[in-house]
Amino acid sequence: MVSSLDGFIAKKDGSVSWLQSTDHYEKGTTLSEEVVAEFLKTIDCYVMGSRTYEHALELGWPYGDVPVIVLTNRGLTTERGSVQFYSGDLDKLVNERLKPNYKNIWLVGGARLAKDFIRLKLADDIIIAIMPVILGGGTLFFDYIGQEELLHLKDVTAYKDGMVELWYEVKKE
Repeated sequence: MVSSLDGFIAKKDGSVSWLQSTDHYEKGTTLSEEVVAEFLKTIDCYVMGSRTYEHALELGWPYGDVPVIVLTNRGLTTERGSVQFYSGDLDKLVNERLKPNYKNIWLVGGARLAKDFIRLKLADDIIIAIMPVILGGGTLFFDYIGQEELLHLKDVTAYKDGMVELWYEVKKE
């Protein structure tokens, strides 16, 4: 997930134009297209909410032919063979359908969806990139998750554009 410093993932109007930073941090790492492409090759399956799915279609489908599971209660349709829609028990989806078939499953977009996965103990890691901006309002990433979660810091990366990526492992009890 990408958020502003004050924890918002979208402006009040739903826009994400603030995701492009013009800041410059000299000691930061360069996030090249090659590095991103190599990283994306490691992802076996994506899980996303329906609004994230629709937004991805508007922006230009970035997921190629990697399997995508869209969680929705709406009657959405697709002509993409790699996209499937799911409505039902998230525990069954993850433990009976996804984990037996995929090694690296990524949840992308959707604050409500992310909170559901964390609450149900279905998330192994949380990677959040903080952009150098304060939005002052909009859609919060973590708003009243309702439970305490212990995390273990696995890595921190600062980028030249001022973005800082925090990678946490969700501690299992």
